[in-house]
Amino acid sequence: MSTLKGAAIIGQSGGPSSVINASAYGAIYAALKSGAITKTYGAQNGIRGVLDDNLIDMGMEDPKELAYMKYTPSSALGSCRYKLKDPAEDDSDYRRILEIFKKYDVRYFFYNGGNDSMDTCNKISKYCLKNGYECRVMGIPKTIDNDLAGTDHCPGFASAAKYIATSLMEVYHDARVYDKGMITIVEAMGRNAGWLTASAALAVEKNCGPDLIYLPEVPFDLDKFLDKVEKIYKANNKCIVAVSEGIKDKDGKYISEYACADAAKDSFGHAQLGGLASFLAEKAKERTGAKVRGIELSLLQRCAAHCASQTDIDESFEAGKAAVENAVAGVTDKMVGFERISKGGKYACKIKLFDLAEVANAEKKVPLEWINADGDGITDDFVKYALPLIQGQTKLPIEDGLPRFVRLKKVKAKV
Repeated sequence: MSTLKGAAIIGQSGGPSSVINASAYGAIYAALKSGAITKTYGAQNGIRGVLDDNLIDMGMEDPKELAYMKYTPSSALGSCRYKLKDPAEDDSDYRRILEIFKKYDVRYFFYNGGNDSMDTCNKISKYCLKNGYECRVMGIPKTIDNDLAGTDHCPGFASAAKYIATSLMEVYHDARVYDKGMITIVEAMGRNAGWLTASAALAVEKNCGPDLIYLPEVPFDLDKFLDKVEKIYKANNKCIVAVSEGIKDKDGKYISEYACADAAKDSFGHAQLGGLASFLAEKAKERTGAKVRGIELSLLQRCAAHCASQTDIDESFEAGKAAVENAVAGVTDKMVGFERISKGGKYACKIKLFDLAEVANAEKKVPLEWINADGDGITDDFVKYALPLIQGQTKLPIEDGLPRFVRLKKVKAKV
């Protein structure tokens, strides 16, 4: 196969994480070193940056400064939640994207995000192919929710899991300071898949975690929940609960909607969740009369770079780098993922490619056999799965006692 020469665009999409920039840096690093890629552009605010012709020239950045991306949380290039329409119904966005690709001679497109981002990659790839424009498109996974199909795990999950497990261990000790009884309910992210909340089981493994863990994978019964909380509280004078924001009743209704039936929706039509911990705390207080504290980890769990897993950081960088290397070698229409292997009896993983059509808009949930029979706890199988992923203390650079994050110049791209 002859070498395809042309420019590359790298974009980020969806919610940020501790390591999405590590993946972007891996792609930028490889692209700048590639002889096939003539220019490396960053799309500001994801696909919106392409549509708005808002690109920056990554080649104008100081290489030493770029290296700080590996340890900088959130999305250094900016993100968006913009859903492309079905091109069969309205192809105006696609025509605009193709116009920008031709303007800058873009032959490589890398998109760093979750389920909806892989769908965007798949649509763009198919549109370019249909219109006879050669452009290699690769998806670079990013989701703390860990719900992308195919891959053993997703960049970002391990660092968020490490933060949640650490926070639960700290809350455990805080909740036991006083002689007065207390019930603590901690809400973690997770709309339809409970991987993040399941990471509370890592704290349980260290004997300082929650008494009860609830995931969206199984129906939630409010009365049974209150019965359990009351029983544990009466026995121990304490009770700690970890719960996914996306738990639903047997009819599929979000429990958070019990408190707010008119939940707002994002651009993808997803209900904006939150407030679950407060709702359950109020119900527990009504039932028990105890002091109850509801804690919503909210944004803190997804960008806690100070608590990131070095394993997660390194694997995320490799995912971005592999996307570029495979595209230059002739691969297109794939998502970079991970396959778990064993080396000398120890955890290791290798890069594995997945068809975008197979992973776009598909969700991987926590296996039901990893949830106990009562639906309020997690088995050792999850602990064995997650524990290797959170290993390694971050090598985050520190300056004057505080994190040193990347400072991009963001020089506007020119033709």
